[in-house]
Amino acid sequence: MRKHARLIAAAAALTVVSFAANADLIGHGGMVRSVDISPDGMRVITGSFDYTAKVWNFGDQSEVGALNLHDGPVTSVTFGSDSDHALTTSDDFKAIYWDLTTLKPIHTLIGHNHKVMAAAISESGKLAATGSWDKTVKIWDLETGTEIQTLPANSPVNAVAFLDGGKRLVIGGHHPVIELWNLEIGDIVGKLEGHRMGITALSVSPDGKRLLSASIDKTIRLWDLDELVETREIDVRDGQVYDVEFSPDGQRALTAGKDGYVVEWSLETGEPVHEIFAHDRIAWSATYSPDGRFAISTSSDEQARVWHIETGDRIGQTKIATDEPKPWLESDHPGAKLYPKCAKCHSLTAEGPSRSGPHFEGLFNRVAGSVPGYHYSGALTGVDFRWDAKHLFRLFDEGPDKMLPGTKMPVQRVTDAKELSELVDYLRILTSKGD
Repeated sequence: MRKHARLIAAAAALTVVSFAANADLIGHGGMVRSVDISPDGMRVITGSFDYTAKVWNFGDQSEVGALNLHDGPVTSVTFGSDSDHALTTSDDFKAIYWDLTTLKPIHTLIGHNHKVMAAAISESGKLAATGSWDKTVKIWDLETGTEIQTLPANSPVNAVAFLDGGKRLVIGGHHPVIELWNLEIGDIVGKLEGHRMGITALSVSPDGKRLLSASIDKTIRLWDLDELVETREIDVRDGQVYDVEFSPDGQRALTAGKDGYVVEWSLETGEPVHEIFAHDRIAWSATYSPDGRFAISTSSDEQARVWHIETGDRIGQTKIATDEPKPWLESDHPGAKLYPKCAKCHSLTAEGPSRSGPHFEGLFNRVAGSVPGYHYSGALTGVDFRWDAKHLFRLFDEGPDKMLPGTKMPVQRVTDAKELSELVDYLRILTSKGD
C-alpha cells in the first residue's frame, strides 16, 4: 500500500480508485508525454514520443487527426485561448503553431539549439513562449512566427507560464529556483525559492494571483505571486511529480507522477481528496476538463485516459464489442445514424458488455439512476424523475453538464431539434422492443 494512502487512510474525504480496462484514447505508438484540452472542452491534444501529436474529440474519444511534422519526440502540447490553435514542441529543437481547423501548420518556430520541452500561449493568442534545454526561453510573435526576445534561464528549462496577459513569465527547470521575468523590461523581477530539486511543471491560478509548481523532490508548492512567498508545501511522498494543474475554481490541484497515480489535492488543507490509480507505468501529465468534472492523464503505457474525478471511473469506450448486435447499422429510422455515439458508452441489454454508462434495456420509464450495480455519480443519486422523451430531449439539448451538474457523462449535445427528436424516438424503439 502506498505510504501516503496509509498515512491519511482515515480521512473521510479521500477516494481511492483503481482502474478498470474499458476506456482510453489509443493510437500513439510511443509514450504519451503531454496532454491539453481546449478551452471549449470539445477537443483534446496529446503529444507522444512517436513523433506525433493527435487531436481527439473529447465527447466520444474519437481521433480527429494527427499532427506529424516533427522530427523527434513531441514533448509538450498546448491549446490557444480560442480552441482552434495549438502549439507543439519537440526534441527536434522546434515548436510548431497549428491551425486545428485544417490540421495544418501556421508557423514553425526555429531558433533553439537543444530539445524544446515547454510552451505557453498568452491569453491574447498573440505571443508564445518556448523553453528549451539550451537554457533559454524564447518569446515569439504568433502572427508572424518571428522571434521577439530571448531570455537566459538558470538551467535547462522544463516549464513556462505567462502572467498578466503576457507581460510577465515564470520559468522552471533543472535548477530548483523558479524565475519570474518582466518581459517589458527584459529582466528578472523575482525568484521563488523552496524546492530542493528541479522543477517539472508550473500552473497559474485562474485569477492569476497564485502559482503551483511540481518537482522531482516529490512535492508541489503553492506560491503567492504578489508577495513572492510560498504559502503551502504538499508532500506527495511516493514518487517524483511530473505535472500539476489548478482546478478551474482554483481550490484544488491535480498531479501526475512516477507512481502512475493521478491525485486531486485540496489546496486549503493540503490533503488528497481523490486518488486514482490511472496507469501501471509513469503518469507524465494530467489536465482538468474546463468544468472540473474530468481528468485526462497520459503515460508511458502509450495511452491517454479520461476519468470522472468524483467517482474515479474511467469514461468512454474505445470500440463497440464485436459480439453485440448492432441493429442501428441496418435500420432505416432517421435517428439510427446518431445512435453510434450512444453505443460507445452504453450496452443495449443488461447482459451486454460493461461500459462506462449504464445499459439501455428498459430505458423508457426507468427511474433515473436506478440500474442495479452501476456506479452512479452524485448527480444521479436520489433523483426523482423517470427517463422519457421529454427528459432525454432535454439531456442532449441542454447538455448533460447543464441538466445534471457533476454527471459522468461527457458533454454530448445535439443542436438540431429535428435530429434530436429522431434520436429520442429511435432510443424509444430500440430500447423497448428492438428495431
